[in-house]
Amino acid sequence: MLQGVYTATKKDKTLYYRSSITYKNKHISLGSFESEPEAGRAYSAAASILNSHDSIEDSFYHTYALAFDKIVTLINYRDNGMYIKTPIYLRKNYFSYYMDISCELKFDIDDLFYYSEHRILRRQGHLYVNDYGMQVTLLSRYGIQPHAVCGRDYVFVNNDSTDMRYENIKLLNPYHGVEIVKTAGLDKYKTRIHVNGNFVIGTYSTIERAAIAYNKAVDMAHSHGLLKNYHENYIENISPSEYADIYTTVSISDKFVKYLEAIT
Repeated sequence: MLQGVYTATKKDKTLYYRSSITYKNKHISLGSFESEPEAGRAYSAAASILNSHDSIEDSFYHTYALAFDKIVTLINYRDNGMYIKTPIYLRKNYFSYYMDISCELKFDIDDLFYYSEHRILRRQGHLYVNDYGMQVTLLSRYGIQPHAVCGRDYVFVNNDSTDMRYENIKLLNPYHGVEIVKTAGLDKYKTRIHVNGNFVIGTYSTIERAAIAYNKAVDMAHSHGLLKNYHENYIENISPSEYADIYTTVSISDKFVKYLEAIT
């Protein structure tokens, strides 16, 4: 049997091969393979990585024998002495999470424990993790809503969308149904609600007023028998009395009011 290779059997008694290596007194599994030569190549590639000083980029060619994730894990353990199952490489004051050979995400060290326990997945261009059986988008950890648009509701300060460090993500609009618009060079806040199409509720001078207008429109929709489960905006920087004053006085478009009256 080749070095680092041993046999195992599946439940149906089919024979397969496993490969592992010991480095710095740690036993590291390299994966399962259909043949002994494949398992042997994995061991040889791992030994080459662990005994070299090659960077991650210089070690990509080992993907002929090892999964890319495993290459990153081995190099991080070699260089930083920390074995992490997800494809993380520790750097000074931050860490890199490699989605693949061409995509390196950067995170604050504060997020290390979370992403060492949660694998980042990608679907239709969106990045997410499975957390307690739910798909949680990466941007939601920054208070960014699923419907948010980059450049309108949030921005990457240095224009690098792979830099997920907190100082690089600026949230412009945390509220449902609110859009920042320019009017005569000034920021205004347009509120929309979706009821058999998008209704413009109004345009307001402050983002808080626009968010409360959305809540009021939702309440009106519910009072007219619409059962859709709309999200509610929570405004933390005003008092309950201020909220009540704005809620009472904020205007709602006549078109939306007439639509609700017509369906009841």
